[in-house]
Amino acid sequence: MMHKFKEKLFIIIFEANTPAGKAFDVCLLIFIFLSIILVMLESVQSIRVLYGEQIRFLETIITGIFSLEYALRVYVSHRPFRYMRSFFGLVDLLSILPFYIGLFFMGSHNLIVIRVLRLLRIFRIFKFTRYTRESNHLLQALLNSRAKLTVFVMAVSTLVTIFGSLMYLIEGDENGFTSIPQSIYWAIVTLTTVGYGDIAPQTNFGRFISSLVMIVGYAIIAIPTGIVGYEITQVSKNAMNTRVCPNCMAEGHDFNANFCKACGAKLPANQL
Repeated sequence: MMHKFKEKLFIIIFEANTPAGKAFDVCLLIFIFLSIILVMLESVQSIRVLYGEQIRFLETIITGIFSLEYALRVYVSHRPFRYMRSFFGLVDLLSILPFYIGLFFMGSHNLIVIRVLRLLRIFRIFKFTRYTRESNHLLQALLNSRAKLTVFVMAVSTLVTIFGSLMYLIEGDENGFTSIPQSIYWAIVTLTTVGYGDIAPQTNFGRFISSLVMIVGYAIIAIPTGIVGYEITQVSKNAMNTRVCPNCMAEGHDFNANFCKACGAKLPANQL
């Protein structure tokens, strides 16, 4: 009896294909949104002075809800420690941990360490990604293209190092290129077409090199977009539903699958 109850609870909490699961996700999304708004409002001094107690009261209620959610996720997981070490497990923990740490440092909100810990509540925004299929597709596309993106980053790093070193030799200290790292910083800013303007070449040859870097920058920007875009298309073609394995927490199983594609464990029934 308890096993069936736990399995149904798992479907409600981790699945989004059932009415109960969708209702659970929608409620959590509302509380996540409200929590983020409260964190932002609390950072405004005038609002904090007038409504600080009300904000803290609401924050306490929301944190209690998130704490219950975290405890339930740990309870229904077949391998609780695997969930706790997962990305979303850590996000869930970070979303409630600062509140409880703050309880031990009451009256010390001006300390920078406490302020940083309290600001970590903004990590709740990452909880949004659990409930959007598109974000899962994007994450999978980034994972699939990590080898190509790594090569791309290495190539760009090589380019900015070459251009930065060249500009250091051409412009020198008198024109603001005081070191190779400083010159590489200029190359990165120029290659990405940001152009802060704090360092600029003064010689004609330096300006010529700068023009080349700008042109190369426009060409390079499109490369990662194409890589990730292609992978998103492939992931979307092979998109599966949001079923989660309670044993290894792997997602994306076929609707009619009975066993996990990653670890082979039996999947819970797809409907309550």
